[in-house]
Amino acid sequence: MANKANGLNVAQSLKRRRHEGHWHSKKFIRRTLDLKTKADPLEGASMAKGIVLEKVQLEAKQPNSAMRKCARVQLIKNGRQVTAFMPGSGAQKLIDEHDEVIIECIGGKKGRAKGDIPGVRWQVIKVNDQSLDALLHGKIEKARK
Repeated sequence: MANKANGLNVAQSLKRRRHEGHWHSKKFIRRTLDLKTKADPLEGASMAKGIVLEKVQLEAKQPNSAMRKCARVQLIKNGRQVTAFMPGSGAQKLIDEHDEVIIECIGGKKGRAKGDIPGVRWQVIKVNDQSLDALLHGKIEKARK
């Protein structure tokens, strides 16, 4: 490894060295090239509206053996497809195909998957503009389209 230059009139080369060194940092590269929002299907937004294409069951990671209820959702804003978790017991009975849902980030570490569901980063919070939580607790009934 080359040593840093020192002495008089060396500021230019030290500045260049620091600038080149930034590109060895993964955080700097992701921030500078704006890779997070480019790869994010929600395009930086906290929530997004989509249409349910199908309901799927995903197997939980080891050591659990449950079948987690999820839905394939096509986002309205850009047409991308994502898998969203349906929280709560009985949620899969309330969400049908072609329903309009709102999804949000599930809250895993650094935007990755949470818990034992592999590759699922989003969860359903509203179905046809009605809160999924209120539907599950029987506070409101599902509206007809």
